[in-house]
Amino acid sequence: MSHRTAFVGGVAALVVAGLLTWWLVPFGEKSPSGALTFSTGVTSGVYERYGDLLKEDLAKDLPHVSIELRESEGSQENISRVAGGTADFTIATADAVAKYRRDNGPGAARLRGCARLYDDYVQLIAAKDSGIDLAKDLRGKRVGVGQEGSGVRLVADRLLTAAGLHPTKDVTAVSAGIDTMPGLLESGELDAFFWSGGLPTASVQRLSERFDIKLVPLDDALVRRLHDTAPVDTRYYRSAVMPADAYEKAQDGTAVPTVAVANLLVTTDRIDAELTEGFTRTVIRSRDRIGKKVHPAQLVDLRTAIYTDPLRLHDGAMRYYRSVKP
Repeated sequence: MSHRTAFVGGVAALVVAGLLTWWLVPFGEKSPSGALTFSTGVTSGVYERYGDLLKEDLAKDLPHVSIELRESEGSQENISRVAGGTADFTIATADAVAKYRRDNGPGAARLRGCARLYDDYVQLIAAKDSGIDLAKDLRGKRVGVGQEGSGVRLVADRLLTAAGLHPTKDVTAVSAGIDTMPGLLESGELDAFFWSGGLPTASVQRLSERFDIKLVPLDDALVRRLHDTAPVDTRYYRSAVMPADAYEKAQDGTAVPTVAVANLLVTTDRIDAELTEGFTRTVIRSRDRIGKKVHPAQLVDLRTAIYTDPLRLHDGAMRYYRSVKP
């Protein structure tokens, strides 16, 4: 082969390779890069476990993005962090987002939704022999109400009010998270506690396997009163049922009525569209893998993910949903 023939062949190969690269990676697009912070939740809570597993998938899908996880007290603190710019993405309940916006919290107007994830179920847990059969029976009791910055605290205060109880005067409200409340109930330092999370929550599951507990029903009548006492955020709460096998040893084969509220993946308009598109894509694609270890993640559904009320969709998230539209 002549040098000229070899040269022409080499040039042709380079042209083909260049065209192939252009086809696989369209001109002007690049893999997102940089660093971001994902605010999660309390130790042993669903948010924290979900964040740990999601980080593994993000590392594969966004290899040039460094991700830091930060534990938090829950939804209310998460929203404050993202709106204020000290975190980039988070998970929070829709009622907590609505409250932050209604209170005109700093940066509220910049909040954007990426996906509706799964529903949290409010769980009122008491010792089986406590005599607490309804929320109104909490009068005079020591009640775990979640940490100050949590979504649990928000809904617990509202449910106590709906039950005709003042959240601080009629009960001894104990500020604690899901990492400590089960142990406090087991040791007799609490009479009951509120939790809001996916089903089943591992800490509650483990408690039910070593200690006799009950799930106190939060029935339709209480939910109607909840709507009356929290009218601005009414639409974010709905009546729901915890299936009989959610906590098999605690429910005696009986489904338990309760309150549910949606969880949202939240960011702000500070985050560029390309990074948000990639983040949202990973959240949807990782559902099955994460769902094997964190059951609520199985409920993430592409068909409903776009409904992030009260937040408008981030442009990058919208770009992802349009890309997978049938």
